[in-house]
Amino acid sequence: MKVILLQDVKKQGKKDDIIEVSDGYATNFLFKNKLAVPYTKTSNKILKNEIDTRNKEEKELIRECEEIKKKLEKEKFSFKVNSGKDGKIFGTISNKQISEELNKKGYKVDKKKVDIPVKIDSLGTYNININLHKKVVAKIRIEIC
Repeated sequence: MKVILLQDVKKQGKKDDIIEVSDGYATNFLFKNKLAVPYTKTSNKILKNEIDTRNKEEKELIRECEEIKKKLEKEKFSFKVNSGKDGKIFGTISNKQISEELNKKGYKVDKKKVDIPVKIDSLGTYNININLHKKVVAKIRIEIC
């Protein structure tokens, strides 16, 4: 029997996959647990519409993230910190501090999306990656002074 998976099923397939399974497995497990629906022309049409809708929403989200990326990369971010000899600062600049600075300037960025490639422990300029989307990464420069 052909079914369309509504969720990922271990050792069977991913969401939206059309797979062939035994009748008993389909009725006793997949349908009972709402993991799949029977494959019909109507259900296939609904699946294609849902996939098209998701793709359009994804493209719109990527476009919005690209616009935010352009704005972010034009901005200048600076942190004023206390430093000791040789330009070493007390402590380091964290993801949370960068996220808070971005939020102050009007960008809603979670601290988990801030990627710091090197430890920021001295004065200078650093390049930081902001993961806006899995396909969109903004590269910003921060100045520690």
